[in-house]
Amino acid sequence: MPADRDVGAFDDRAASYEAGWRGRLHRDIVDRVLDIALGLEPSPRHVLDVGCGTGYLLRALAPRLAADATLDGIDPAPRMIGAATAAAADPRLRFGAGVAEHLPFPDGAMDLVVATTSFDHWADQGAGLGEVARVLRPGGHLVLADLLSVWLAPTLAGSRRGRARTVRRTSALLRRSGLRVLDRHPLFVVVQALSARREGG
Repeated sequence: MPADRDVGAFDDRAASYEAGWRGRLHRDIVDRVLDIALGLEPSPRHVLDVGCGTGYLLRALAPRLAADATLDGIDPAPRMIGAATAAAADPRLRFGAGVAEHLPFPDGAMDLVVATTSFDHWADQGAGLGEVARVLRPGGHLVLADLLSVWLAPTLAGSRRGRARTVRRTSALLRRSGLRVLDRHPLFVVVQALSARREGG
């Protein structure tokens, strides 16, 4: 996995990220993830989107939450953060540069964490999930959606060696991080979501 976790490629796409067929697919995935997340955590007060990109998920979520909710997004690509900030009309939305492996939030600060098509780009997936578990309150929920399919197993012998690109591998990492896997949610052919809960609540 490149040390820059594809930041340059995402910076280049920031201005057009929500356009075209890719943008439509991303919005479809996000909309389904939001329904899953709110089914688990109907009224979260504090939400974090890890790998928030242009902020579409938090913009779509904000109208469905209470007026005192806070919605934070982090992404390592500066232009993605710039696009997210520019598009955020709601003052509850806050965006900043950051990576999954070093989340700039206190222990137990979040009721809900979402990661939509960013997990495959985390430099250290296990460390990132450990950080997610740390910032979730006991009983808080994670919804992680990405390329997770046995059809991707051949890629693990090449450029994605050692990555969690199947439900089985990702579920094992979640459990090792102290998160209890609740369910698998098929979204598209090779895109699936896993819901999990931090133990202790």
